[in-house]
Amino acid sequence: MSRIGKNPIVIPAGVEVKVEGSEITVKGPKGVLKQEIHPQVMVEVKDNNIQVTIKDETDKSQRALWGLFGSLLRNMVKGVTEGFIKKLEISGVGMKYAVVGNKVILNVGFSHPVEFAIPAGITITVEGNIMTVAGIDKQVVGEIAAQIRKIKKVEPYKGKGIKYLGEIFIRKAGKTASKGK
Repeated sequence: MSRIGKNPIVIPAGVEVKVEGSEITVKGPKGVLKQEIHPQVMVEVKDNNIQVTIKDETDKSQRALWGLFGSLLRNMVKGVTEGFIKKLEISGVGMKYAVVGNKVILNVGFSHPVEFAIPAGITITVEGNIMTVAGIDKQVVGEIAAQIRKIKKVEPYKGKGIKYLGEIFIRKAGKTASKGK
């Protein structure tokens, strides 16, 4: 039995959940999210709770879907009420980023500035060397943050590049000069 899937998801005040056929819609103060439901998974809404069940509790693949859809729906409810945030930090001499319109301009040591288009539903703010990626869909926020980080990963010798705030990476020792004979 799935420990994540069997727990009911509490619907907070101001959030509306509708199940229509094989699609679930969660509407809240920050926006609307939709999710297609797998045919083996059943979702029921009653008494301000969302209950996720599966057809056969002995099938291993269905138990995996049970936990997956429990987590997805929990994230949808949290997204439309609180939203999700990922913070990125840039370090290195001359490295910076700025938001211009619906694009992020990154100067990260290349011969040219890199432009990154901000998709709909995502807000990006920059304060000093910290960039905040925010939105209601956890998967999209994480994917956008990962794409921005991928533009210039932290190099291991001097630690220059883009990393998640609080991310720990291992610094390598530089080469040492050998003494002459």
